[in-house]
Amino acid sequence: MSRITSSLLLVVLGLTLCATVPSSERWGFFGHRRINRLAVFTLPTNMIGFYKKHIEYITEHSVDPDKRRYATKHEAVRHYIDIDMWGKYPFNEVPRDWVDALAKYTDIYVVNTRNDTVRIAGEPMMELIEGQWTYKAGVRLPRVAAKPPAERDYRSFFYSSVLSQYYEDDWMLPCDTLSRLFQLPDGYCVSAFAMDRFSEHGILPYHLLVMQRRLTEAFRQGSLTAILRLSAEIGHYIGDATVPLHTTVNYNGQLTNQVGIHAFWESRLPELFADKDYDFFVGKAEYIAKPKDFFWKLVLDSHLMLDSVLAVEKDLSRMFPPDRQYCYEERLDVLVRTQCREYAEAYHKRLDGQVEQRMRDAVHAIGSAWLTAWIDAGQPDLSKLGEDKLAQKEKQELEELENALKKKERKGREHE
Repeated sequence: MSRITSSLLLVVLGLTLCATVPSSERWGFFGHRRINRLAVFTLPTNMIGFYKKHIEYITEHSVDPDKRRYATKHEAVRHYIDIDMWGKYPFNEVPRDWVDALAKYTDIYVVNTRNDTVRIAGEPMMELIEGQWTYKAGVRLPRVAAKPPAERDYRSFFYSSVLSQYYEDDWMLPCDTLSRLFQLPDGYCVSAFAMDRFSEHGILPYHLLVMQRRLTEAFRQGSLTAILRLSAEIGHYIGDATVPLHTTVNYNGQLTNQVGIHAFWESRLPELFADKDYDFFVGKAEYIAKPKDFFWKLVLDSHLMLDSVLAVEKDLSRMFPPDRQYCYEERLDVLVRTQCREYAEAYHKRLDGQVEQRMRDAVHAIGSAWLTAWIDAGQPDLSKLGEDKLAQKEKQELEELENALKKKERKGREHE
């Protein structure tokens, strides 16, 4: 069987049962559903039966994280990372470990007996040299001679005293612990608090690793509810990681006078060309030996494509007059403004298969993440998953989390 014939067969298998998705839905809803659905067909024999049985759930719930962005404070930041906020490729300034990254870019403040608020820790005032935090040259702290701690001690403090408050509105710190850690004068600290400067710029690769661990545990516990939910949702986040515009401060072209390019690249182009032109025969899922490195590579590879995403559209916008760039189409009885088909075709052609390749990468990465979680959990027999003993407990925990987060202010920015 030829590669093209195999590809067509796979597309038929994966898409014929899929309900028609309105083109107005926003890697937009269309892309996430397609990608999750096709990932099922990358799985080995002892997994594919289970996932095909639940393929409609895996497909439809692929968009749950996007729906949840407007209900919970901490959801939006899980979909992106403005990695260029922190330097230049390969962004060695950004620790790949979550605790280290958050600790590096979280400011620590002390309120003293004079009611002065003094910042005593956080980038860019500190730097790590041979395992010891040191104040950078020129940094002067008013009325206090703080002495930064060793990396190990600061990390331990951060993990126990700061990270545990991540979902709280205010991060209040114990003066006694902080005073010992930074060797502050006796009685100097009246109160202390921390401010997160990192999360609002996105935590996508870190959250992917969390999701991978959760899915592995769901397989280990044999929780049908958790396996399905986490499989669908990690698929969404992996899909986001393969989109270049999810890796930059200029996420919607707002800094380069290209507003709308986000939906153009991740929604309009797939809606027009994916089913008709793309080859989704991506081969079998593979075991991921180092998930952290794997997820970071997805993000960094996406970022390397960012220049072409922006430059090609910018060049085309000079060639096409405005009335040939945007047109009006009727969708669900509503007249909407969108990129003209001719303009979209020109952009798609100039990108030379970029969108197709990232969709293919997403399909294979999702299948590989599912496979890896299953293997790391001991390869449980999925055909024996019956009554879900953990379903009620997990549902209750999820409801409690959702209710708690609905009351809090949303972090991060809009998706596009």
